[in-house]
Amino acid sequence: MARVVSLGSALQDVYMIDHDDLAPTEIGGEAIFGKVLVGGKVDIDRISYEVGGGGVNSAITFARHGHEVILMANIARDSAGSAVTRILAREGIDDSYLGFLERKTTGTSVVLLDSKSGERTILTCRGASEQFGNFAESDLDLIQPDWLYVTTLRGDMETLERFFKKAASMGVRIMFNPGVRELEQVKHLTKLLRYVDVLNVNKHEAAQIVPGATLTELLYRLQNYVDTVIITDGPMGGIASNGKEIYRFGIYEDKKVRDATGAGDAFGSGFLAALAAGKSFRSALIFASANSTAVVSKLGANRGILSGSEKLHPMPIQKI
Repeated sequence: MARVVSLGSALQDVYMIDHDDLAPTEIGGEAIFGKVLVGGKVDIDRISYEVGGGGVNSAITFARHGHEVILMANIARDSAGSAVTRILAREGIDDSYLGFLERKTTGTSVVLLDSKSGERTILTCRGASEQFGNFAESDLDLIQPDWLYVTTLRGDMETLERFFKKAASMGVRIMFNPGVRELEQVKHLTKLLRYVDVLNVNKHEAAQIVPGATLTELLYRLQNYVDTVIITDGPMGGIASNGKEIYRFGIYEDKKVRDATGAGDAFGSGFLAALAAGKSFRSALIFASANSTAVVSKLGANRGILSGSEKLHPMPIQKI
């Protein structure tokens, strides 16, 4: 098994779940929670306290797969931060590199979830998870990881560059799933992609980096920057190449979506968890899809994460 550093966010997710008052209503082509009125009161069915964030979600996937995982994320010394550390201890994740920021609160999201449709709106106060500049890339010398897995750093390109350059100089492989803030700085982002071994984006994100209308066009153009590229396209599946093989894949299972939170994290970290365990490129894509399906079928961003020991059934995947 591998040693993996997961660099990203850690948050507490507070779910507000209801079966009727949060039902989506379409107005002007957009879906809104139409029964939530300004000044009104809404009785909801139940509340669920979960822990999430890209760093935490991916770390849980790696840990359940049997990898040695070190999480780099910022929290605060508050009740939400304690919830994060309890989950990390339960999952056997090394939290010795967590940052505790003063005068900040642990990032917290309130998730308004319609239990019938699975649609949700997320209100987030990022708090401590907004910052990453306190992390030192020299810690990689002490950790000696095999992989560095990075989700969004909220547009902190300086920290990304420091960690990418250091990891590359050590021969540490890098998988990157950029977020909105990184994609807003596409010129800087494309310069950093030369350090990346595996890039995971959805179709809309890929089109923000390179021109192209189809998955195939986007894949070929992104491979000018990164050898291994995975582009997902929601219920349409996706496309992926490692420079030697190209696969077009569908979804693992047409299952009712209970909560879509964490689907992207589950796919990306699921792929790396399987690949780092020695699985083939094709098998890693299948596990990634299965992991994502399992997550969206349960409440919360990581309750459904698989361990890698499950027997997976066939799915639509074709070599092209």
